[in-house]
Amino acid sequence: MCDRGTSSSASAATSSVTMGRITFYEDKNFQGRSYDCSSDCSDFSGHLSRSGSCRVESGCFMAYERPAYAGSQVFLRRGEYPDFQRMSSMSGMMGMTNMDNVRSCRFIPMHRGQFRMRIYEKENFGGQMHEMMDDCDNMMERYRMSECQSCNVMDGHWLMYEQPNYRGRMMYMRPGEYRNMRDMGMSGSTRFNSFRRIMDMC
Repeated sequence: MCDRGTSSSASAATSSVTMGRITFYEDKNFQGRSYDCSSDCSDFSGHLSRSGSCRVESGCFMAYERPAYAGSQVFLRRGEYPDFQRMSSMSGMMGMTNMDNVRSCRFIPMHRGQFRMRIYEKENFGGQMHEMMDDCDNMMERYRMSECQSCNVMDGHWLMYEQPNYRGRMMYMRPGEYRNMRDMGMSGSTRFNSFRRIMDMC
């Protein structure tokens, strides 16, 4: 549920904390009309003409450039973000984005158990396969694998990055099977080179 002026819990997830609250503002520096969310919101453009800044009061969220969780995205944890163009560096997650507006967001339940993800060299779970249970700052160096074209997220929530050392465009991956880059929400030319668990840091 996405709401205005109230706070509510998101749907429960196994071994996860399910409470969050984020406030979006039309203009930079927390100016203009505001809109509150406590869980996923696929499109809040009907409530705000644009979104230029936000405050995360609790929990972790992914913010998306376009409705329906599309376009560039950035990870947000508790804190203030007065300017979306500088949001990546302020979030402390190193990913870069050219976003200057946000149209949708996802709440990230905080996972408490083990983390497990299988990455595959080719689409439809083909080619080399490696199972990961911790962060990987350079897929090529660790696994001698130049591409990741599909994956199966079995436990926990992850961030995938285009470049080594958790840099470049990022992609949020929640539990599920992703047979190709389209399933992941990216174009076929996108390559991922580093992976990080979303841990209890919100």
